[in-house]
Amino acid sequence: MGAESVTSPRGSQGPISKVRYELAIVALAIAFGLAGCAVSEAPTPSGSPDGLRYVALGDSYTIGTSVVAAARFPDQLVAALGPTAPTLRLVGNLGVNGYTSADLVREELPALADLEPEFVTVLIGVNDVVQGVPIETYEITVATILDSLLARLPADRIVTVAIPDYTVTPAGADYGDRTQQHDAIVASNAVMERLAGARGIAYVDIFDLSLRAAEDRSLVADDGLHPSGEQYALWLDRLRPVVEQLLGR
Repeated sequence: MGAESVTSPRGSQGPISKVRYELAIVALAIAFGLAGCAVSEAPTPSGSPDGLRYVALGDSYTIGTSVVAAARFPDQLVAALGPTAPTLRLVGNLGVNGYTSADLVREELPALADLEPEFVTVLIGVNDVVQGVPIETYEITVATILDSLLARLPADRIVTVAIPDYTVTPAGADYGDRTQQHDAIVASNAVMERLAGARGIAYVDIFDLSLRAAEDRSLVADDGLHPSGEQYALWLDRLRPVVEQLLGR
């Protein structure tokens, strides 16, 4: 997310029609499903003694725009879990500032073939909101993402994370009407929670934590828009217990 994310050619869907877009997403879903069908029924991987191979998928909130690497939530998660097995080893953070859910399908999912993840987190959708992607289109794309991941991993090795509310930040008004954008984020989170739940995938809701940034500016990064390391640390209070339960700790 960022000013450049609104006009980036890679992040924008342009004038493509909804029908063509949906057909393209369905085609990608079939391709990923076929590619992963050989492992879709595999037992939960035990991983190496160094930890399960963890890949984080998403946008600026995953790559941690405007914070140091150690403050990003995937890095904080791995550090919080520590070295004692079962644990996680971060082998890839594929988040890119400005990416939409469609960008994740097109650019991030193919990279999983080489990274061979044993655990994945997904946080995506804020740029769909910023760019005005219809909620119906977002739902189709999220279903593609989750089903593609399920073709590679069991449900207990996938965690989805809510979109935080950037409208309460100092720069939030730069991205449209605050009320409309807030409502769109709420709707997008409802889609992710529903689709994840229907597939037995964990959903971690950090939305209310992001609202604290309205009063506590230490929870906002220096760019006035993205979460600070302190806010990501709050997320860990919700994310870590879920991951530990999934790992059987």
